[in-house]
Amino acid sequence: MTAFTVALVLVVAAAGLLRWRRPAWYWLAFGVTLAALRVLVRYRSVMDACGLTVPPARWRLSLARATNRPIPEPRPPRIRRLRPTRTGLVLRLKLRPGQDVFDIAAASDRLRHSFSMFGVTSREVRSGVVEVRMTGYDVLKRVQMPAETETLPMRVPVALREDGSVHYRDYRAIPHALTLGATESGKSVYQRNLVAGLAPLDVALVGIDCKQGVELFPLARRFSALADSPDTAAELLDALVARMADVYRLIRTQQRITVDVPDAEIAADIWDLPEELRPTSVVVLVDEVAELALYATKEEERRRDRIITALVRLAQLGRAAGIYLEICGQRFGSELGKGITMLRAQLTGRTAHRLNDETSANMAFGDIAPDAVLAAIQIPAELRGLAIAGDSSGGWHRIRAPHTSLRQAVNLCNRYADRTPDLPELAPFRPTTGTATELVPSAKAAPATA
Repeated sequence: MTAFTVALVLVVAAAGLLRWRRPAWYWLAFGVTLAALRVLVRYRSVMDACGLTVPPARWRLSLARATNRPIPEPRPPRIRRLRPTRTGLVLRLKLRPGQDVFDIAAASDRLRHSFSMFGVTSREVRSGVVEVRMTGYDVLKRVQMPAETETLPMRVPVALREDGSVHYRDYRAIPHALTLGATESGKSVYQRNLVAGLAPLDVALVGIDCKQGVELFPLARRFSALADSPDTAAELLDALVARMADVYRLIRTQQRITVDVPDAEIAADIWDLPEELRPTSVVVLVDEVAELALYATKEEERRRDRIITALVRLAQLGRAAGIYLEICGQRFGSELGKGITMLRAQLTGRTAHRLNDETSANMAFGDIAPDAVLAAIQIPAELRGLAIAGDSSGGWHRIRAPHTSLRQAVNLCNRYADRTPDLPELAPFRPTTGTATELVPSAKAAPATA
C-alpha cells in the first residue's frame, strides 16, 4: 500500500469521524467545498427538473431557426453570488422574466434533496432577486452561536435559526412579544438567554414571577423590580403605568415643534429625545401570565381586572415610553377571561415551544401565521428548546436557544449588577439581594433542562 493510499484512507476516516461527532468542523473542513462544487455542477439540470426554468426568448428561437442551429435550452435563474458560511451556502439568484419568488419557495424541499443539503429556505431580497440559504447539517441539534453578532440598541441575539442565521429580539422593531410552551419545553432557558442578552445593556429589567420567584429571583441583582405574587404584581404594574404617564409628559415638554426644527427631530418617543434627557428603557418579563388572570373570589376578580387592564395599557401605549413586554405562559386563550384577547392582539412577536394541543398553537399563530400552527405541534418532546418564532408579517422560523444553565445566567447578572438602574417609581419593588454572590464556574453547575 503506497503512502498516498494510506493518506487518502486517513483523510476519509477523519472526514467520517468529524461528520459523525463534529458536523460543524466537518462542514468547514470538507463539506463546504464539496457542496459548492455539487451545486455548481448540478445547477442547470436540477433547476430544469424542479420546473424553475423558462423557455428561451423568442428572438433566440427565431435566430436559431434562421441560422439552422439547435434550439436553445430553457434558462434557469442566473446565479449572482455563491457565498459559503459557517453553516451552509448562500445562493443569490436573479429571476428570469415570468418567474416568481413563490416558485423558489415551493421547490425548496426538492432543491434540498437534489443538492444533498440538510435544509433550504428562501427569501426575497428585492424585486427579481431571491436569496436561497442552504444548511449543510442540523444546526439546531447542537446550537453554537457565532462569536460575533450585530450589536444595536435594544437588540439582543437569543437563538439560532434553522438556516444558520442568528435570531434577534429587537425591541424597537417588535416592542411586545408572547412566548408559549408546555412544561419542560425549554421556555425557561429561552427566558434566561433573553435576560443574559439584556444584562449588559442600559435597560431596566422588571420581573413578575408568581411561582414565588423561583425562576427570576436568582437573577435579582440585575432586576430593578420584582414581584412574586399577584398582589405585588398589581401594584408594580400600576407603578409602571404611572411611570409611562410621566415619560409622556416629558416627551410633550421636549417635542420642539417649531418652524426651524426638521420633521425628523420632532420628539414622538423616547428615542427622539436628547440622550441626556432620555429615560431608561424598561423590559417587563411576566413568567406565567395565567397566574395573573386566574381568580376564585370576587376580590381576586377585581385584582385580576386591575392587572389585565394595566397590561393592556402598557401594551397599547408603552412602546413610545420605552416600556416593552415579554409575556410567557403555557396557554393564552380566551378562557383566561375578558381582556386577554385584546392583550394578545398587541403582542406582535410570537414564540411557541412544544405545545400539548393544536388549540394552544392556534392561540399563538392562528391569527398571524396559520402555516406555523402545524410546525408548532410537530416539535418532538426530546428536542427541548426547539421553537417556532413568528410575527405579524406572517413569516416564521424554527429556532433553538443555546443551552444556558441557571448558574451561567446568575453569573452574568451578578457581573453586570452595576448596570441595574435605580428607578424612583419602582424603588418599593427593588429586590433585596444582600452581598454579592460568589461567581461559580459554570462547569461545576449541574446541567439544567434545555
